[in-house]
Amino acid sequence: MYSNLDIYYERWLTASLQEACRDRQIVVLTGARQVGKSTLLAHAEPFRHWRSHTMDDFDALDQATRAPEALWAGTDRVVLDEVQKAPKLLQAVKIAVDRNPGTYRFVLSGSANLLLMKQVSESLAGRAVYFILDPMTLGEIRRAPQPDILARLLNGDLPDEGTLPEEPADPAEIILRGLMPPLLHLALPQSWVRWWEGYVATYLERDLRQIAQIDALVDFHRLMELLALRSGQLLNQSALARDAHMSQPTVHRYLGLLEATHLFERLPAYAVTHTTRLLKSPKIFLNDPGLAVFLSGYYTVDDVRAAREYGAYFETLIYHHLRVLTRLMTPAGRLFFWRTRSGAEVDFVVEHGRKVIAIEVKSASNPGYGEAAGLRAFLDDHPNAAAGVLLHSGRAIRRLGEKIVALPWTMLV
Repeated sequence: MYSNLDIYYERWLTASLQEACRDRQIVVLTGARQVGKSTLLAHAEPFRHWRSHTMDDFDALDQATRAPEALWAGTDRVVLDEVQKAPKLLQAVKIAVDRNPGTYRFVLSGSANLLLMKQVSESLAGRAVYFILDPMTLGEIRRAPQPDILARLLNGDLPDEGTLPEEPADPAEIILRGLMPPLLHLALPQSWVRWWEGYVATYLERDLRQIAQIDALVDFHRLMELLALRSGQLLNQSALARDAHMSQPTVHRYLGLLEATHLFERLPAYAVTHTTRLLKSPKIFLNDPGLAVFLSGYYTVDDVRAAREYGAYFETLIYHHLRVLTRLMTPAGRLFFWRTRSGAEVDFVVEHGRKVIAIEVKSASNPGYGEAAGLRAFLDDHPNAAAGVLLHSGRAIRRLGEKIVALPWTMLV
């Protein structure tokens, strides 16, 4: 994706990968197509000095099929990319590690899918540590260090009131472009749209066919469009099946494929008891707001701003950043939404151990006390929560209660 070191963007996940490779012999790095897995491993220390093979190369794939152990002959530091295309590799890696404790270091990367995850769980159980690389964050794009605001909020450390010196970035433009690395070097909205058009076509015509038998790609594409229009909403699988003119088992299978390839995620409901969480319908999000607006048929910044779903797309943008930040925690934080039968709700709940905060997202630039009603309801229900946070698109940092603060959304990212 990048041709030289000068335009490489450091990823926040890099430090965690480096630490894991010091402790474990096998590290698995997965994520959607084009999020930058291969680029990270080609540029970051120490991986860029390791021997590297990709199963996109027919010769390497043939060798992985016939004699996989020959791929690391003469070295003990190896990156193996697109490993889902060569299932025999996983067994060979397992044997190499078992026979040579502490010697080899492997990074296995690829677009996660059902076949890959099944092979990993069977062949590498207890031997590997797993990471997901998401599309880029605004902070990574700006080459900024990972923010500590989420950790501070979980500790009840609310920022002082004030005003940011500059207007936050326009969310509509970021939402339209999306956060995939190749998009950063395309200046025009038309170019972004063409890139997403090619991305979806490649996914449907090549990637999807490699992992599953899909009878009708047109139907699958229609389901993706319906999901895009529902990003940030509760999943109603029967209504989705009805609108897509598909059976519920087919919709269930297609959702599983989208989830396994990291294009779609379910956000569970928050409840104190874990059993109750499992009984509630999840919210759904596409993995990149740019993918959501493209599939929804919005191709200009003005179209995005005027869309009736704009609030949901802004929420999708925030979800992406929260997902990245919680995955970087040790251990990983957990992300939920909260909704009661009486109608009280907050968009996100972040849980790390016994620490909890609630987050409400508003696309307005100057939300007031009334917009924090859901946060107050959550704090009344969960008095031990550390804070309630109202994220907005303006500049002001305002206290809206003893434990409630309104923050510009860019402070999170």
